[in-house]
Amino acid sequence: MTSRFTELVVDCRDPERLAAFWCEVLDFKVIDRSVGKVEIGSWVPTVEEVRARQMPPTLVFIRVPEGKSVKKNRLHLDVSPIDGSTGDEVSRLLGLGATLTDVGQGPDRTWEVMADPEGNEFCVLRSLAPQD
Repeated sequence: MTSRFTELVVDCRDPERLAAFWCEVLDFKVIDRSVGKVEIGSWVPTVEEVRARQMPPTLVFIRVPEGKSVKKNRLHLDVSPIDGSTGDEVSRLLGLGATLTDVGQGPDRTWEVMADPEGNEFCVLRSLAPQD
């Protein structure tokens, strides 16, 4: 018996706003929405494809009444730029509404810690862009 990692759910106050932010970050599309819920992904999941092999999970944003209540999330996303430097990607994400944040990571690191528009931390890792 096996399970598949199919969705990562994010509680938030404004699912539409957060879904739009993450669609821009990841080049995802909205694949489902209903009242208080937006699902985004790089593909439209089908039962057959999910059963056949592990596929990239989707992100689901669910409206909840409470705001974030802890300084540092226990679970966070890491993203890696694919066509530019880490610094260039950080600048792009700041323009989309992300902020730089400090969760105690210290100065000696090769990544940047950021927060999405609702304060959920994520890391921008090393660039995967081809090196000249």
